[in-house]
Amino acid sequence: MTELAFVPNDFDVPRVLETPRFRLEPLGPQHNEADHAAWSSSIEHVRATPGYPDGSWPPVGGMSAEANLADLERHAEDFRRRRGFTYTVLEVGSGDVVGCVYVYPSDRGRDADVSSWVRADRAEWDGVLYEAVKGWLAEVWPFGTVDYAERS
Repeated sequence: MTELAFVPNDFDVPRVLETPRFRLEPLGPQHNEADHAAWSSSIEHVRATPGYPDGSWPPVGGMSAEANLADLERHAEDFRRRRGFTYTVLEVGSGDVVGCVYVYPSDRGRDADVSSWVRADRAEWDGVLYEAVKGWLAEVWPFGTVDYAERS
């Protein structure tokens, strides 16, 4: 079975988005401990974030660091194979993981589905992250239509 291209072969996938508050870089196994701590400290907050309507992630009971590592390895492989792109959100200055951004093919008739979350203790950054990513998608990425849950 041939895999359909998510982005054109000649598209140079961005490796970084930098703002005064945060930096996005590809999520990978090297972020496991900090990523696991970030979302597991904010399960209810992440589940209430626009774009997480099915209530399946993150799991209410959390998951082990080993299971999280396997998830990060899957995301890194998707990035490498250009099937989907997951970015960790790092706080400028401290380098702390404060969230994630997911850019994947849409199953709802759009070019891409995008979702993002921030830790509960950075809840006020959610709108800032949303606006930065929305602009980045429009300016840099090859998508005509994107499904990214609006923030109020």
